[in-house]
Amino acid sequence: MLTDEVVPDLEVARPRRWLRRAASVLAWLTVVPLAGIGLLRTVGWETASLPIGLVALTPFAAAASLLPLLLAIASRSRAAMAVTIVVAVVYGWWVVPRAVGGAAGTGGQPLRVLAANLNEGRADPQGVVDLIRRLRVDVVTLEELTPSLEARLDAEGLGTLLPYRVAQTGNGPTGTGIFSKRPLTERTGLFQPVGHHMPVAETTTPGGAPVEIVAVHPVAPVPGTVAEWAAGVRSLPPAPVSGVPRVLSGDFNSTLDHSILRDLLGTGYVDAAAETGHGLTMTWPAGHRLFPMVAIDHVLVDRRSSAVSAAIEDVPGSDHRAVFAELRIAR
Repeated sequence: MLTDEVVPDLEVARPRRWLRRAASVLAWLTVVPLAGIGLLRTVGWETASLPIGLVALTPFAAAASLLPLLLAIASRSRAAMAVTIVVAVVYGWWVVPRAVGGAAGTGGQPLRVLAANLNEGRADPQGVVDLIRRLRVDVVTLEELTPSLEARLDAEGLGTLLPYRVAQTGNGPTGTGIFSKRPLTERTGLFQPVGHHMPVAETTTPGGAPVEIVAVHPVAPVPGTVAEWAAGVRSLPPAPVSGVPRVLSGDFNSTLDHSILRDLLGTGYVDAAAETGHGLTMTWPAGHRLFPMVAIDHVLVDRRSSAVSAAIEDVPGSDHRAVFAELRIAR
């Protein structure tokens, strides 16, 4: 009778133990690569394209970190649970604030800014002008602006909407321009651009407050250009603590997880999309079979000013989505 009572319990317990062990193994197998990506982000190892690309996927790794946590809980392994909890919490600390945003600033004068990469001149000019018109943009920075596309944009009415410009066009990805509703004064000597053209100009808000616009476009960190990419981002001017407020707008070829951009933000800039809860909306690659996987286009403003709203917009014909930000510029 004793044997008959024990055997059924053993038959039930063995599959449960096997399932817990399998869950434990899977938890470790999934958490280790995620912890590796987190380590790359922490130490800021950005000397090769592969780690740079992996760190760019941090938001996806954050979402994936919930899987090993659930497996660890199912396995009842204290060690696995401890490690997976730490990994998930750290990723959440990094990523969640971008979806929540901060307190919207109310002071300062409004300025509506758009950053759009034109895909080496392949963007649809009518679509670009329609976007600028619909968003009632005050200033737009256009990356990968070619001479022929500039002419076609003007034919669609860009010069009427934004009659002032500081444009340094070029073939392929090198050209960049700043277009504004109000007069622009080109500034030189602020920094030495590395990579593509990155003009600087001063304009005013609709209320007359001065503001400096830096059109940003370092090279992409592909094999062979990583050092130039790093030099290009490092060359960008730090946030001012006095004088004219500054806006950096464009294709940074960097995400908020790259240490090189985090260092720039640490000088006193805020990212408009992250500040308004849109920091997890990806901007590249767009218009392809793959959905946008990284957020490399940004509008940054120094901390004396603030962002009150932002939106990520499709650009017909471009492989980037545009970033629109409504700012409040310090007086």
